Order: sequence, then structure tokens, then C-alpha cells
Amino acid sequence: MSAEGSLKTDLTVYVGILVLAGVQIFMAYHSPGVVRMLVIAAIQAFLAVMFFMHLRDEKSTLKLALIPATLFVLVMMNMVWADSFRLIQFRAFPK
Repeated sequence: MSAEGSLKTDLTVYVGILVLAGVQIFMAYHSPGVVRMLVIAAIQAFLAVMFFMHLRDEKSTLKLALIPATLFVLVMMNMVWADSFRLIQFRAFPK
């Protein structure tokens, strides 16, 4: 791929991410919905990872290794929230 084609692709993706950010701002003021906002944020993250971090050019085996590992880390991070809410109130878990 030529440098000119790459720049055009990068600018297109960047404008797409900006448009999605504008849609998020519009939705936040007019029709708030956490699930819809998270879906749009996931799409933005997918575009950023695939194009700006060049994951689309990698072998499929790397993608197959990274996706489960990332999901595992996110699930393990989710296990910490219950303890963090307990620490805010400085009390032990109810028995």
C-alpha cells in the first residue's frame, strides 16, 4: 500500500471516529443510554486498534491470542469492583 493510500485511510478512520464522538455527545444530551454509548465506544476502540495500532496487518494467530487474553484481563479487572465499593465505606463484607 502506498503512503498516500495509507494517509487517506488514516484520515477516513480518524474522521469516522470524530463523527462517532459527535454522535456520542448528541446522544448523551438527547437520549442517554449506557448500552448504546458503550457500543459506540467499543466501535471507536475497535477502529483505533485495527487501524492506528496496525492490528489489521498482523497474522490471524496473533489476533486469536490477543482477543481472549484481553477478555480475560477485563473479566479479572471486573472482580475488583466489589472490593473497591467495600473499601469506600470502610467496612467488611456482610456475613
